[in-house]
Amino acid sequence: MASSYDLIVVGSGPGGYVAAIRASQLGMKVGVVERESLGGICLNWGCIPTKALLKSAQVFEYIQHAQDYGIKVDGAEVDFGGMVKRSRGVADGMSKGIQFLFRKNKIETINGTGKLLKGKKVEVTDASGKKTTYEAKHVILATGGRARELPNLKIDNEKIIGYRKAMSLDKMPKSMVIVGSGAIGVEFAYFYHSIGTKVTIVEFMPRIVPNEDEEVSKQLEKMYKKAGIDIMTNSSVEAVDGKPGACKVKVKTKNGEKTLECDIVLSAVGVSTNIEGIGLEEVGVKTDKGRVLVDEFYRTNVEGVYAIGDIVPGPALAHVASAEGIICVEKIAGHKPQPLRYDNIPGCTYCQPEIASVGMTEQQAREAGYEVKVGKFPYTASGKASAAGAKDGFVKVIFDAKYGEWLGAHMIGANVTEMIAEVVVARNLETTGHEIIKSVHPHPTMSEAIMEAAAAAYDEVIHI
Repeated sequence: MASSYDLIVVGSGPGGYVAAIRASQLGMKVGVVERESLGGICLNWGCIPTKALLKSAQVFEYIQHAQDYGIKVDGAEVDFGGMVKRSRGVADGMSKGIQFLFRKNKIETINGTGKLLKGKKVEVTDASGKKTTYEAKHVILATGGRARELPNLKIDNEKIIGYRKAMSLDKMPKSMVIVGSGAIGVEFAYFYHSIGTKVTIVEFMPRIVPNEDEEVSKQLEKMYKKAGIDIMTNSSVEAVDGKPGACKVKVKTKNGEKTLECDIVLSAVGVSTNIEGIGLEEVGVKTDKGRVLVDEFYRTNVEGVYAIGDIVPGPALAHVASAEGIICVEKIAGHKPQPLRYDNIPGCTYCQPEIASVGMTEQQAREAGYEVKVGKFPYTASGKASAAGAKDGFVKVIFDAKYGEWLGAHMIGANVTEMIAEVVVARNLETTGHEIIKSVHPHPTMSEAIMEAAAAAYDEVIHI
């Protein structure tokens, strides 16, 4: 038997590493098992490096439209390799930051692939195949997820790729079909389209970003089509001919079949959980539909074994995993944390324009039986948006007409991913629309749109 710990965390993504650091702060001896790089998929191949790519695309787009701002620029070209290199550099720097935090908090990194054993033990297989067993008083499983594969859309990383390969291609494709229009799909659509790739989005549902409020979906589709991105909704990819040469993508639409040609197909149809081969069956941890079953403090049915992040029910989001990790560890330490409010989780999509939302959509609120007050403030009426040259978008808010409860907010436009936190905090504090209206917002800012939208819901809006 190797070292013994108070806590072993399997996986060092935004759930695992945050849980480990919080546990160390609370006096526990902590070991973290990681088979790749510290920070997990989010930091190394997801949230962070994709935002670096998107920023490169945005900068190029600014240069393309410099004349709109009274600036003349000639000869700007995309350096695709340079964009990828910068993105990887940002991710590597962040991973080194996690290494520093682990050293600071005296957390031990155990390199290899972890597998749960009976008796709160973890077997770790390193790169050479050597197996070492560790024991702990508590074990948190935070093994995360990977790109989901459809049966007829197997990722080969040549012609059909997932998000990981999409951010590290050797050369820029001339054309791309993106299957799925959730956050990953529309973000990569923006990136590749902005740098010159011909992009087509194929979405099975009737509208793109189908989990968002319908008005947000319509606005993004309108803007993407105007920019030159082809969008096929109510459509599904039936097969891809990946023989040498161009990909032939067979798409089933409501009007019959259509064949598209492209250099590469990006599968962006969601995330699958990494729960295979980690010892769940042998130890008797209960699962359902690919997720580990846990209580409100992330305890599994097996004493001393916990699970957080993408592998448990709930939104597969980095900030959710981090919050779950902190709650789980504080409960282990004997504190009295409040269970996470899953009805108040913000969602952000970093395409241009950005999308941010929290709470119910208007349709969901009405279907739940609420009589609602809806306010909407367009960016065309925002002084800051006009000055920034970003007049496309709006903020939409939904209140319960009877008690004033803030049911939801849905935004599309510049900087909305930075603005949504105001709504999350306000909802957590049970703030009403009138309290938002009477809270002075700085001028000129994009965030004024939240106050104005609330005022619009109560027929008090000034600027529209």
